[in-house]
Amino acid sequence: QVQLVESGGGLVQAGGSLRLSCAASGHTFSTYAMGWFRQAPGKEREFVAAISWNGERPYYAESVKGRFTISRGNARNTVYLQMNSLKPEDTAVYYCAAHYVLSTTYAATDQYQYDYWGQGTQVTVSS
Repeated sequence: QVQLVESGGGLVQAGGSLRLSCAASGHTFSTYAMGWFRQAPGKEREFVAAISWNGERPYYAESVKGRFTISRGNARNTVYLQMNSLKPEDTAVYYCAAHYVLSTTYAATDQYQYDYWGQGTQVTVSS
């Protein structure tokens, strides 16, 4: 079992920045990729970004490319999402997720491949 705890959400004006963090604990000696997803009110949960176990392969949704950066801590059990140039349409609950991998350079963009999920953190961008 892997437990995931997100932090860093909040309220920000359009054009501002936030940094989300996700700390993993528990069965963390296996290799796993991590990702961020979000769900806005009345919408389905969608992929935002993911990163491989070795931290060298990031993946981004088209809607956040060039504005968001995903990274992994040196200890590999923490993942960050730096969000810049935020827009009102980025308002959502952001979820951290993890899935086991055999390849250290792969991360899934499909939420159904993820094994563990955090509770979510609210990000609200005002116009």
